[in-house]
Amino acid sequence: MTHDPHNPHDASRESGHEPQAVPEPSDAQTPPAHGFGEDDIAATYLSRALKHSFIILKIIMLVLVLVFVGLGFRTVETGERALVLRFGRIRGGPEDRVLRPRTWPYWVMPYPIDEMVRIPVDQTVELSIRSFWYYETAEEMLRGPLRRSQRPPEILDPTKDGYCITRSDPDGSTGDSEGSDYNIVHTRWQLVYRIAEPELFFQNVYVENVKPGQVYFNVITQSLKPLLENLFEDAVVTATVDYGIDDVLYERLGSLAAQVQQLLQEKLDTIESGIKVVQVQLTESTWPRQVNEAFEAAHSASQVAEQAVSEARTYAENKLNEAGGAVAGELVLALRDPAVAEEHKEQLWSQLGGSASERIADARTYKTDIIESARANADYLQALLPEYRKRPELVKRRIYQDTMAEILAGVDEKIIIQPGRDISNAEIWIDLSRDASLKPRERAGTDAQRK
Repeated sequence: MTHDPHNPHDASRESGHEPQAVPEPSDAQTPPAHGFGEDDIAATYLSRALKHSFIILKIIMLVLVLVFVGLGFRTVETGERALVLRFGRIRGGPEDRVLRPRTWPYWVMPYPIDEMVRIPVDQTVELSIRSFWYYETAEEMLRGPLRRSQRPPEILDPTKDGYCITRSDPDGSTGDSEGSDYNIVHTRWQLVYRIAEPELFFQNVYVENVKPGQVYFNVITQSLKPLLENLFEDAVVTATVDYGIDDVLYERLGSLAAQVQQLLQEKLDTIESGIKVVQVQLTESTWPRQVNEAFEAAHSASQVAEQAVSEARTYAENKLNEAGGAVAGELVLALRDPAVAEEHKEQLWSQLGGSASERIADARTYKTDIIESARANADYLQALLPEYRKRPELVKRRIYQDTMAEILAGVDEKIIIQPGRDISNAEIWIDLSRDASLKPRERAGTDAQRK
């Protein structure tokens, strides 16, 4: 190691004394011009700069940690459910994968490690289905149904006009379709749905990526529209073919809508979409415009026929009620059905009311009278038989006399003609023109009562 006699540090080492520490100049004073080299001054400033830099770096790191922790707090609003994705995969176990609203926030790792997806579950969406309605221009849609053109196209264009096929059977039966006729009907529907299972919905239903400025709920609605329209159209086609045209237009609208809702929900459950069908409504239905006059005439005739049938049924029910009371209809059906037990029929007979019960009572009374009269005559003949065997002529004469006495007792005028043996060709004249002053006893009694 070389020795520099001019270096004060080397001189101090030779003399056995430790070198004195060089005092650091403060920021307010200028370092002395003599006694220190330029390298020492640079080292001093470098050390001070590094010290300040480490302090600033610690502060920045502390701020970054606070920002990192603060960015991880997320809230779930009322009516929402949330899923936490860690590198694109749902985080959590079977019970805590879906986050629910609560008073304090959740903490998740900030993006891009974790991502929270909020899915609205209480908000319903209304979707109008016009796939089965006839084609309308924009002007016709704005005018509304009351001012649409009265001259529709001459033919129905299946490439532009939507329609459903319905069965023409009046009872809407779903039996063998051989020989059945089908009709065309235009319908418009309203679908109301919501997301009930967020996890199934997120896993199995495609939703477009949310771009800056877009609302996730609006993106969901637009992404679901093609899927729901296709499934809804399939459900309507399947259900409508089981109903007659009158059922769709006038009668069983609630039943048809309920069946469409059931079929649509089954299809959504099959693909595990997590979507709940809240309501399906048939908002409007009509027959093809091209056959408007003929259909109205046929419908008018059908209404007249239905009214006549209804009046006939009402008349029949009234007559049955008048004749037999409340159980008359049931009794008629029981009498026509050979499988009904006789005990049940007898029970229904005993419950009859109205004029039928009166006639049955009269018939039973008449039957009793006839039986009693026959029994009395039989007893009389039995009592007379011993005398008849002893003196038959006398008994017959007595019976004849009693009979004549009974007959003549009710006669007002009696004319007795005794035939003679000597007069063979004699003519007998009887004056039948009675005196007006003579009245039969019954008529005289009636006149006296009137007076």
